[in-house]
Amino acid sequence: MDTLGFGASAKPEEPHTIERFADAAGALIEALGLERFHLVGHHTGGVIAVELAARFQDRVSSLLLSATPFVDEEKRRTADRRKPVDHVDPRPDGSHLLELWNRRRGFYRDGEEAALHRYVIDAVTVLDRVEEGHVAVRRYAMESRLPHITARTLAVCADGDHYSLPGLEKFAAALGCDTRVVPGAHVPAPEQLPEEYAKVITEWVTGG
Repeated sequence: MDTLGFGASAKPEEPHTIERFADAAGALIEALGLERFHLVGHHTGGVIAVELAARFQDRVSSLLLSATPFVDEEKRRTADRRKPVDHVDPRPDGSHLLELWNRRRGFYRDGEEAALHRYVIDAVTVLDRVEEGHVAVRRYAMESRLPHITARTLAVCADGDHYSLPGLEKFAAALGCDTRVVPGAHVPAPEQLPEEYAKVITEWVTGG
């Protein structure tokens, strides 16, 4: 599933919000007729998963939050001070493509250029609104939704992802959940360590 407004999903004109992203994912859940299901979300997808778990509660068999930002009052208050992550201004000579590539280059190791290339393509297709996903995350009132989550939860993050790694302790405190640090990866950990991530997810959803 591509998040609403990105990839091949519909692109509404209204401002992006976590609640609107969850509306779309929830519609898919209902269209598929899923009475119970496991939820796995990575980065922004993890924030969307928080909202879904709060809405669907006992229908969620388990929740796995991967590198999920923990959004609290401090994060919302300082949101305007953060520099854009992916926004670049298009230039006639195409140099903005190199700028976007270099902004994300540090997340990928040598030999992982194919994954980075896919990322740049996705970003370019929504270049005028690419930053709105991050804005939606920083505006989300997460702490009011966490008490509504009833599913057993695991919070996971790669050791090189300094953006989301501090959130593990906060999720553990807020949800009483288990946490796990996956070594040898950065922000795009599921792409960098697909077998390891698949094992973590499979063991968790099967109760192992």
